[in-house]
Amino acid sequence: MSTADHDSELDSDLAATVAPTATSYTARRLERPETEWQRVSPRYIVVDMISTLITGVIVTVGSLIPFWLGWEQGWMLGAGFAALFLIVLAVTPRRVRSIGYLLREDDLLFRRGIMFQRFVAVPYGRMQLVDISRGPIARAFGLGELKFVTAAASSGVLIPGLPLDTAEELRDHLVAVAETRRAGL
Repeated sequence: MSTADHDSELDSDLAATVAPTATSYTARRLERPETEWQRVSPRYIVVDMISTLITGVIVTVGSLIPFWLGWEQGWMLGAGFAALFLIVLAVTPRRVRSIGYLLREDDLLFRRGIMFQRFVAVPYGRMQLVDISRGPIARAFGLGELKFVTAAASSGVLIPGLPLDTAEELRDHLVAVAETRRAGL
C-alpha cells in the first residue's frame, strides 16, 4: 500500500468518524424529537395579510403620483409595487407558518424565515425585559406579540401572533424563570 493510499484511507476514516458526530450534534441541538415547536396562531396570517395589504395600497398609490403629475411611464412604478406586494401576500401564509419557538431547559429557541432562516437562542438568565404589545389589527383578532430584550442589541426576539392568554402565560413563565436564573438558584 502506497503512502497516498494510506493517507486517503485515513482521511476517509476520519471523515466517517467526525461527520456523523457533527451532524448528530446539530440535529440533536435544533431538532429535538421529543418536543414540538410551538407555532403562532393561524389567525396571525390574516393579521399579517391585512397589514401588508394596507401598506401595499398606500405605497402603490403614492408611487402613482408621478404618473398623475404627467410622467407617462409613471404607471409602471405603481404596477411594479403592486406586483411586489401581491408576491408578498402570496408568500405570507408560508412565512407565518415558519415562525415558531421552543422552550428548552436553559433557553428559548426562536425560528423564523423561509429563504433566509433565523434561529435565535435566548438564555433565560440573560432576559432583561419581556414585553407584550398589541396593534389595532392584532387586538381585533385577540393576538399580541411577545418581545424579549437582552443586554445584546442583536438578540432581541419578537414572537408575533400569539393569543393574548398564551402571551401572558409565556411572559409570566419567562419572567419567573429569568429571575431564578439570574439569582443563581
